[in-house]
Amino acid sequence: MKPPEFDYVAPRSVEEAVSLLGEHDFDAKILAGGQSLMPLLNMRLARPSILIDIARIDDLDFIRESDGELGVGAMTRQRSIELSDAVGAASPMLREVMHHVAHPQNRNQGTVGGSIAHADPAAELPAVATALDARFRAIGPDGEREIDCEDFFVTYLTTSLEATEILTEIRFPALPERTGYSIQEVARRHGDFALAGAIATVTLDGSGKCAGSRIVLFGVGEKAVRATDAEQSLLGEAPGEAAFEQAAAKAAADLDEPLSDVHASAEYRRDLARVLARRALLDAADRAARA
Repeated sequence: MKPPEFDYVAPRSVEEAVSLLGEHDFDAKILAGGQSLMPLLNMRLARPSILIDIARIDDLDFIRESDGELGVGAMTRQRSIELSDAVGAASPMLREVMHHVAHPQNRNQGTVGGSIAHADPAAELPAVATALDARFRAIGPDGEREIDCEDFFVTYLTTSLEATEILTEIRFPALPERTGYSIQEVARRHGDFALAGAIATVTLDGSGKCAGSRIVLFGVGEKAVRATDAEQSLLGEAPGEAAFEQAAAKAAADLDEPLSDVHASAEYRRDLARVLARRALLDAADRAARA
């Protein structure tokens, strides 16, 4: 299929892009890497009157560390994250998750901000942002604002960004010392969106017990889900199969009705989430013990 007719403009600054959004409001779409938007256009699921291509705004392409956080510009290519030694040192989980994102050809073009703003519930970048409790900076006609992770992702393909705002930066906090992490997912083929996935972190105290954890399930609902009650159940526990199986079962049981489609039933996805959460916790705890 071919996309509907649209006008095209390529601003050179964030201010110019915001001004264009204000002029066209809901009739405009931001074009970043195009890996999600172009298929929507070709299938005519999106019909903007104008595309605002922000690829030429150099100020949105950066990787920098400050105050214990890794700042990533919205137009930073996913491949740049994957190949960056600075990202590997400051946020190794962010770098590792890129191996699960589509294929190298897609990552060469796809952007970090584009994937996060698209907010596909089966995508890895929104899930890792949720696991790291990332913060988001956006600019609109009223200036800049910062959005907490719990407020950013709303539902399927929907964030709290206003129609006249542009995502400019994602800030990923560093993991605490003695923390391990793991990313587990099942897809029909490598590079496909996950049927279900789990990201876990485990932080160990001086006695080797669990001092904190994060459990995020994705591909099973309207957005990536933090299993906070399951996380709480692990505090003070010795890491091991029994504790992690119980926490994983709780995380899966607490899910709202998972997605059900031609690829997998809700029941299958719930059980898959349990299995993957347990695997992720075991792997994360093993890495923490070796940290």
